[in-house]
Amino acid sequence: MLAEVVRSGFAESRHRGSLVLLAADGGEVLALGDVTSPVGPRSANKPFQAAAMLRAGAPLAGEQLAVAAGSHAGEPFHLERVAEILAAAGLREADLHNPSAPPLDPVEAEALLASGGRPSRVTMNCSGKHAGMLAACVAAGWPVEGYLSPEHPLQRLVSAEVADATGEPVAHTGTDGCGAPVLAVSLTGLAHAYRRCVLAEPDTPRRRVADAMRAHPEYVGGTRRHDTWLMRGLPGALAKMGAEGVQAVALPDGRALALKIEDGAARAVGPVLRRALRLLGVDGSLPGLLGDAPVHGGGFRVGEIRASF
Repeated sequence: MLAEVVRSGFAESRHRGSLVLLAADGGEVLALGDVTSPVGPRSANKPFQAAAMLRAGAPLAGEQLAVAAGSHAGEPFHLERVAEILAAAGLREADLHNPSAPPLDPVEAEALLASGGRPSRVTMNCSGKHAGMLAACVAAGWPVEGYLSPEHPLQRLVSAEVADATGEPVAHTGTDGCGAPVLAVSLTGLAHAYRRCVLAEPDTPRRRVADAMRAHPEYVGGTRRHDTWLMRGLPGALAKMGAEGVQAVALPDGRALALKIEDGAARAVGPVLRRALRLLGVDGSLPGLLGDAPVHGGGFRVGEIRASF
């Protein structure tokens, strides 16, 4: 049991899950639940997809590389970088094969509709990744059509990157919400992969991705996203969430964690993450917004979602 929802002093709901913590030397500090069976990391795999893009020759750096490795909120500065990646590769929004969707951030989604705009492929949170994948195909001379097929050269490269970073074979290949392949690995493997990113030699693809994400965290998430808050509040930390209650983090000295909420509830991730970082030895410098999950009644705060371990 990783989290409970407390309303007016009464625990009305609970969330089960799994969590693994790694020490700086890679040794296991704590394991709760099943941390060795495969899970779908969803967008927590994006740093390794971005590393594969670089290996294919994609000319990505800085903010563009960060948005290619992120799940952007759909803020204007995100959409500008996605458009830049496409334009530099001689491509258009129509070349993206991710579905149309409103911005991930509710504030941005409301603003889009209020202005008379419509959800598009660019406003979908994975458009940076898809633009980067297309740029990699153009750079490598690979077909743009069919770039999401698991048999495409780019996706084969991504699968090899994930297997090498996690230190284990990909257990299952499925289809993510954006249409790209989602590669299942264990939470232990995922934590080790993030650890390897921050400890990689400078200027290697993984390190270039990690450095871009940490230097430009607002492009990984957004103004109101906890990945951004965490990387801003803990300099040198690498953090990426994934759909269905997944989160991975690595600290600059090699300490790392990965977690999965069993029922996929994103509301439990923040409180569990905050507690996990404390157990990993992170001091009082955690951002105040991280893990604050209030429960409201009648317009007032009457409880909270809190870690239960």
